[in-house]
Amino acid sequence: MAAGSTIGTLFKITTWGESHGKAIGVVVDGCPAGLELCEADIQKLLDRRKPGQSKFTTQRSEGDEVEILSGVFEGKTTGTPISMVVWNKDQRSKDYSLIASCYRPGHADYTFDEKFGFRDYRGGGRSSARETIGRVAAGAIAEKFLESLGIGVMAYTRSIGPVEIDGEKMDLAEIANNKLCMPDKDAAKKAAAYLEEKMAECDSVGGVVECVVSGLPVGLGEPVFEKLDANLAKAILSIGAVKGFEIGDGFAASRACGSENNDAFRMGEDGQVKKVTNHSGGVLGGMSDGSDVVFCAAFKPTPSIAKAQDTVKKDGENMELVIHGRHDPVVVPRAVVVVEAMAAITVMDALLMSMTSRMDLICKFFEK
Repeated sequence: MAAGSTIGTLFKITTWGESHGKAIGVVVDGCPAGLELCEADIQKLLDRRKPGQSKFTTQRSEGDEVEILSGVFEGKTTGTPISMVVWNKDQRSKDYSLIASCYRPGHADYTFDEKFGFRDYRGGGRSSARETIGRVAAGAIAEKFLESLGIGVMAYTRSIGPVEIDGEKMDLAEIANNKLCMPDKDAAKKAAAYLEEKMAECDSVGGVVECVVSGLPVGLGEPVFEKLDANLAKAILSIGAVKGFEIGDGFAASRACGSENNDAFRMGEDGQVKKVTNHSGGVLGGMSDGSDVVFCAAFKPTPSIAKAQDTVKKDGENMELVIHGRHDPVVVPRAVVVVEAMAAITVMDALLMSMTSRMDLICKFFEK
């Protein structure tokens, strides 16, 4: 049953597989034919999310090497479904045998059990963060498509715990220089020290990922149920550990006056309408307004911690649980590329849907 495993309208992806199953994968449908694509394009993004990259990630040893099974011929997409697989190689399912009969706090164990009547307790099954491999693989295709149109998607760590980047010190080149994906080297050092302190206490930390989509045309998205910001929110909130989404000024807009929050319009030197500020985050009335689309995703602390926690067994008995195994002390650095991928998938879908918005554009496309 694929219910709940598919997202998108014209550019549609379906992820499949479990954390400790044989493999994880995705089927991508709706990618136009003729896009140059190879496994190296996909691998580049998967390498950014794979485990074992630093002391701040799980030490599960997975190469996460992707195989394209269909939909690509002689280096180009064929217009048919693109199927991709990553084989799991370093499962330690025995690490999870102790939690087979109880519910881990902060995890989907209880809700999964109640919904389906049983669950795959090995690493969380479909509820595992490993499911995001399929999203990132599909996002790599979307990013390549967007790049051909001059559209960029860039995500980075805005904060970890109480440590937030300083806008005046922001340097995008710094993202690749630290394992926390922060565009502020001073903040990265402080965040690393904070993480080490919490790791010594057998605890975990949350944080915020910010994403910027640049180069979008005006008018992507629909004015009612298929708003660009609404679809971005759905895509981002579908990522397992995300508990909050805001676009532009977000919740700060509720504390502002209209005179402060409204973005004034002026004519640009190129003769196009421009906004003086970007409190809207690049979306007005559910449609892109020509400015950068800027949004943030709030990630909760990793629920698997090596501290004693109160929980219950499936038979109703109260108990104390200490979780063992290999777990990320913070999910944010590895989640950066997942946020980026889901944004790219959503924007690509919106672009394809927008092609039918105007009769003059349809006529231009089909004119002989």
